[in-house]
Amino acid sequence: MLPLDVLYLPEEPAHNAEIEEINAEAFGPGRFAKAAYKIREGGPHDLKLSFVAVRNGSVVGSVRMTPVSAGEGRAVLLGPLAVRPAHKNLGIGRKLVAIAQKAAEDHGHGAVVLVGDEPYYGPLGFKMIPPGQVRMPRPVDPRRLLSYEIVPGTTAALKGEMNHAAVPGR
Repeated sequence: MLPLDVLYLPEEPAHNAEIEEINAEAFGPGRFAKAAYKIREGGPHDLKLSFVAVRNGSVVGSVRMTPVSAGEGRAVLLGPLAVRPAHKNLGIGRKLVAIAQKAAEDHGHGAVVLVGDEPYYGPLGFKMIPPGQVRMPRPVDPRRLLSYEIVPGTTAALKGEMNHAAVPGR
């Protein structure tokens, strides 16, 4: 497959069924028990910051971003990021992350956070959030809580429990 075979587009509601299928395929039913999923239950993801990879008219990958808060700090939570198995290891996931990072910057967000593996996300500019600075609503290995800082100091402002930014009083 040539890189030109894949189109990267803003997510639209019409993509939802295919995205849900990809996420089920990638993460299985256990995804509903994860900390990031608990945060996403608090409200919708931001369509302006969410993208799909399309090949031959079918969605083969997606990334979503959700507004989050922790204390007085604000950021966007990247994920889920998923690519169909037949399309893995072709750079589609990394390209989706780069597009989402640029969109977050263009829309004035100061940081992108995620729960993920540093060996994958580190080369994309993500660094570990200091252990204990942010708590997730469910258990997470603190070494997997990463941030890509767009505006210096944004990650340091994230303190306490992370929640969907639309959740009042948190």
